Amino acid sequence: MAAGGILGKVTEVKDLYVSIEIASGTVIKLQKSAIANILPKGTIDSI
Repeated sequence: MAAGGILGKVTEVKDLYVSIEIASGTVIKLQKSAIANILPKGTIDSI
C-alpha cells in the first residue's frame, strides 16, 4: 500500500524504486519511501 492509498502487487524492486502492478498490464513506479504498509497475500483479491 502506497502512502497515497494505492494498492497493488510488487513486481520489481530496484535501488530506489519499486514497480507495482495496479491493474492487469498497468505498472507504476514509486520511490521506496512512498510505501506505507505491506499487506498479507490475498488482501487485494478479497477487496
